Parts: sequence; C-alpha cells; structure tokens
Amino acid sequence: MMCGGVLATQPATAETQQMAEEVKAQLEKKENRKFPVFKTVEFKSQVVAGMNYFIKVHVGEEEFIHIQVFRSLPHENKPLALHGYQTNKTKNDELVYF
Repeated sequence: MMCGGVLATQPATAETQQMAEEVKAQLEKKENRKFPVFKTVEFKSQVVAGMNYFIKVHVGEEEFIHIQVFRSLPHENKPLALHGYQTNKTKNDELVYF
C-alpha cells in the first residue's frame, strides 16, 4: 500500500457503515439538519499518518453526500474525525479526493 495514494473504489462494508455512523452527529451539526437515512454505498481509502476514508453516503431520496473520515494511528487513541464533506451529490457522482 503506497502512502498518499488513494485506492480504488470499493463497495461499502459494515466497518465503513460504522465509521459513518460515528461521524454522523458531526455532519448533522455542520449541516444543521438530521438525516433519516444514512447508508454507506462505497468508499476509497488513503494511507496518510493514519487513514483517510472517502465515503459515499445515501441520505434519502436521490440525495447523496461524500464524507471524508480520518482515522488516526492506533497509538494516538483519538476518535474518528469528519475532515470534510461534499453535499448535492448523486448516486453516479464519482468519489474523488477532496
């Protein structure tokens, strides 16, 4: 695994769903709204000093949000952090680095 490179898109897993759920409250606070649906669809990962995850999340109807979740190195013992997000996405929008 190359440090810094973003890996190919993969189908969402139980782990990515759990990570998204952990940062959902952070996103809802930033967007000042609640998401009744919050289902991960696919993701990409990037090795940094920890791991970045770019996750496509279905949030209801035809609306999707791309979130960037950072997982620190295990010895740092920090919670997952929402490092960024993009709204107004569709099912067909490609996950890209942001």
